[in-house]
Amino acid sequence: MSSFPISESSATQVLELQPVHHTPQQHDGQPPSSSNSHRTKPLLSMLGRIPRKTKVRNNSEIVEAEASTQQTEDRNETLPSPSVAFEELPRWNSPKVNAYRTAATFWSFVIMGANDAAYGALIPYLEKYYHLSYTVISLVFLTPFAGYSSAALLNNAIHMKFGQRGIAFLGPLSHLIAYTVIALHPPYPVLIIIFALAGFGNGIEDGAWNAWIGNMANANEILGFLHGFYGLGAVIAPLAATTMVVNDRFPWYTFYYLMIGGAALELLLSTHAFWRSTGAAFRAAHPRTSASSGPRMKEAIASAPAARTTWLCSVFLLLYVGVEVTLGGWIVTFMMSVRHGAPFSAGMVETGFWLGITVGRVVLGFVTPRVGEKLAIAVYLPVAMALQLLFWLVPQFYVGAVAVSLQGFFLGPLFPAAVVAATKLLPKHLHVSAVGFASAFGGGGAAIFPFVVGAIAQARGVQVLQPIVLAMLAAAWACWMALPRIGRKRD
Repeated sequence: MSSFPISESSATQVLELQPVHHTPQQHDGQPPSSSNSHRTKPLLSMLGRIPRKTKVRNNSEIVEAEASTQQTEDRNETLPSPSVAFEELPRWNSPKVNAYRTAATFWSFVIMGANDAAYGALIPYLEKYYHLSYTVISLVFLTPFAGYSSAALLNNAIHMKFGQRGIAFLGPLSHLIAYTVIALHPPYPVLIIIFALAGFGNGIEDGAWNAWIGNMANANEILGFLHGFYGLGAVIAPLAATTMVVNDRFPWYTFYYLMIGGAALELLLSTHAFWRSTGAAFRAAHPRTSASSGPRMKEAIASAPAARTTWLCSVFLLLYVGVEVTLGGWIVTFMMSVRHGAPFSAGMVETGFWLGITVGRVVLGFVTPRVGEKLAIAVYLPVAMALQLLFWLVPQFYVGAVAVSLQGFFLGPLFPAAVVAATKLLPKHLHVSAVGFASAFGGGGAAIFPFVVGAIAQARGVQVLQPIVLAMLAAAWACWMALPRIGRKRD
């Protein structure tokens, strides 16, 4: 028996294989480089073309992102099942480049959080500036759905063609273009169309970085920090926007000057961090592990048993993100119109909600993996529902402010837990397709449900926010309980 360490990207597999006796042959017109080449060449032919540039760390090869540009096919892993197999998951700081890349994704999520939370803080001022009704102003939530939908369908294709480099360039570029146009305060029809481009940037980054970090060791904890930075952006945005525009100190669109600077920094950091993560490197690191063929997206959403998990996670995230952005988007208007709060105080209630989400993601990110994702979320959701009832039935401004902040705390870990559940229930070659689709599809909840609330509020008043959110939480709990049993992923 001989052992061959094989590394793809940042994971290491050790396979015990029977020695293969083979007559040395020339490869690419060159003679064998050593007497052991007759053993390794059949293995290399099964693995496909291995990237040329490699380096050794801890006696294992780490495949660099500068993979062969000649490898364009979506290859299947044809190795037989090994007698002994162990996969060492990558970590946020191993290999070292991951620390830089993780920091870049954290900043991207700050921008994404600020993007989503700014709507709620600015809606009262957009209404005044454009002289619009609740229904029409709600289109700012609906149009990003087109961007999220496009991201859900294109995420895997971008990975296969351009790798993570493509995501790291296209996502921030979409943000930068969108914020530049918004800062010019165009006519309202142009404004709602350009929000779709911002939604596309959010969608492809959401799916890509969730899938990447979801495959790391201690994924719950790292995803907790990732989404904690989303919450941080969501805390900063309404605070900054409210401070800038309350009492007409600055026009509403001046907030997007800050967003332009943040998006420019995001473009620089992300592109530089993931520049070597090409499409060839992604294909080499994520071969198929099943006998299926055809597009991976089709396998993830239309082939059993993977489709069941993909769609349940997608609908769960659709409902969860819908709750998150609906509350964050309409809470200021609700607290001003129904609870009769002052504009600045109402803005601080939204800040408290997003702060609760941020703290919950970080703190409960350490609790969830120890309890188990299935049980933890099965408990967090009913607690959030009880707090929603308290918020609804006790018509006091300060009670509502505290209840919504605590609700954010227990809602915080839901998105990271759903990503980890998907990576545990699905094979690795479907992680980007399924998690990317679920994340982007879930992002549609940030568009559909806030719009629905706005449309209904036009006829019935903004107090319809409470029963709608409660019903969405109950439906999310039902989706979660319908998932298969979740096993543990070895770190």
